[in-house]
Amino acid sequence: MKPAPSLVLSLLASRPKSAKPLWDNSSTRSHNATFTSRRGLSLQEDVALLPKGVTVGLSAYVTQSIHKGELTMSKTVIEHVLSRLRNLGIKDVFGVAGDFAFPIDDAVIANKDMRWIGSCNELNAAYAADGYARIHGMAALCTTYGVGELSAINGVAGSFAEQLPIFQLVGMPASRTQVARRLIHHTLGNGEFELFYKMAEPVVCARAIMTPENCAAETERLIAAALYHRRPVYMAFPTDHATAPIVGSAQPLADPKSDPHALEAAVKAVVAAIEDANTACVVPGMLVSRIGLNAEATHFVKSSNLPFATMFADKGVLDESLPNYVGMYDGKLMNEEIRAFVEGCDLVLGIGAVLTDFNTGSFTARIDRSTSVNISHHSVRVGEAVYSNVEMKDMLVALTGKVSQRNVKAPKARGLGKPVGAPRDKITVQYLYPRWEAMLREGDIVVAETGTSSMGMGFANMPKGSTFHNQTLWGSIGWATPASFGAALAAPDRRVILITGDGSHQMTAQEISQFHRFGLKPIIFVLNNDGYLIERLLCKDPESYYNDIAKWDYHKLPEVLGCDGWLTACVTTCGELDAIIKKADSCDSGVYVEVITDRYAASALSQKLHDSIDTLYI
Repeated sequence: MKPAPSLVLSLLASRPKSAKPLWDNSSTRSHNATFTSRRGLSLQEDVALLPKGVTVGLSAYVTQSIHKGELTMSKTVIEHVLSRLRNLGIKDVFGVAGDFAFPIDDAVIANKDMRWIGSCNELNAAYAADGYARIHGMAALCTTYGVGELSAINGVAGSFAEQLPIFQLVGMPASRTQVARRLIHHTLGNGEFELFYKMAEPVVCARAIMTPENCAAETERLIAAALYHRRPVYMAFPTDHATAPIVGSAQPLADPKSDPHALEAAVKAVVAAIEDANTACVVPGMLVSRIGLNAEATHFVKSSNLPFATMFADKGVLDESLPNYVGMYDGKLMNEEIRAFVEGCDLVLGIGAVLTDFNTGSFTARIDRSTSVNISHHSVRVGEAVYSNVEMKDMLVALTGKVSQRNVKAPKARGLGKPVGAPRDKITVQYLYPRWEAMLREGDIVVAETGTSSMGMGFANMPKGSTFHNQTLWGSIGWATPASFGAALAAPDRRVILITGDGSHQMTAQEISQFHRFGLKPIIFVLNNDGYLIERLLCKDPESYYNDIAKWDYHKLPEVLGCDGWLTACVTTCGELDAIIKKADSCDSGVYVEVITDRYAASALSQKLHDSIDTLYI
């Protein structure tokens, strides 16, 4: 006796997530298959019992008419996830292959619209995904279970801190292996399989172990979480679940919208605060670029004619060629003229600004909360009043045109000035950073490593359309080399300039090989000052030998790493540096330059940090 249609629907709708699929396809790998019901009926017979047009629970399996004797299986779990990521604009997946991740890896390379980007190790892959997301808006990272994901977790944590949406895809052992608590490789040998899933919790904003039953809904939930919070999410795929067809479907979750009453009230409050102020300035934060609102923020600044300054992590979020740009605000450490202007304004309007240690010049910035506004991602603060459920985009669009044009007398951005040094002189900071500034072009992507190099370049004026990237908050040295590779992949038509230090470079230098492998032509400067200079400046005894590193012939690395035909050089004088930069400007290959300076040739900000240790480490 055949079961009634209502029973079929009940079974489909009510079975627990942990239950096996209603139809057993464990022995089937074909995308065109006939399934057998565990009730003894064929799938065709089961479906025939359903009312016409009803496909509850079955639409994921059936895409062609069964009355024609044809049955086409839906996408597998991993195919579905990859298709949704591709819909978001992600076409590259960074990672290192591993046996538990093979179903993910295979699906990536089988997808004609996606590309596998194999990295030298998982940490480098995470850093590269971070750099890619800074340019592209989001990225995907794939690691194997345990050893792979733990290698990458530092990079993922950096993306969390710096608010970058990374989709981390992790291959897990098969569900039957987990249920049996088998002692297998890449585990701690204790039969527990969710330990690493739990370890990921603090550095992602959402996570899930994907199954055929939850895949459709969880994919949409995780996408929505990544975009709402602009932080990484974690998606784990047991090997058998990854290749199983998904059950059911789900619609993308709607983008958050502002509460209209809260938005109206917030706009009125901000407009009133600006109009009541004789002097006002804007301090945009990195969240502007993370959300992709550079254009909206620029329109607001132009329409109001308000001057703007940026803090260190936020450099380049708005075009520094705009006449409104006054320079870098770094508390009392640097640019006293800028500090006096910003802190002297009647109103400071932040757009996603965050007052971290390096943003505030070792907490020496003094912005009065009662006379400041901050437009955050999902809320607005005006003085002590907070307006929740107000989206930054809606706020910027609503403000544009409502604020009368101002004519605030403000400083003008000065940049680093002219290089100081004769051709035969040793390279000094007075020559090096101004010369690097002078070589910048419109549209350049500059990636500067944590430490003295970024602190020197942070005060350079960026040309029109160019961007500056530094991992200011997380500050994991070694990040810049793979991140610049990721940035170059995201924007292959733009010139990428990497400026890194010798100590940082030693951690991730092998990723240089990837540039050549993918046909990219960066300009790379490695600042060789014989060790960890920023650490020497911050520790008790600068000559402590834990700040010493192995001596490398850095300029020979490209040849060893397979970068055939690159322009390489080691320079020690101002004249040599000038000559190689001129060659780099017209070179049609990758460029790699080792720049040798004295051990304590420190940029101005890094020296000021040394002088402000008491406030930096309070």
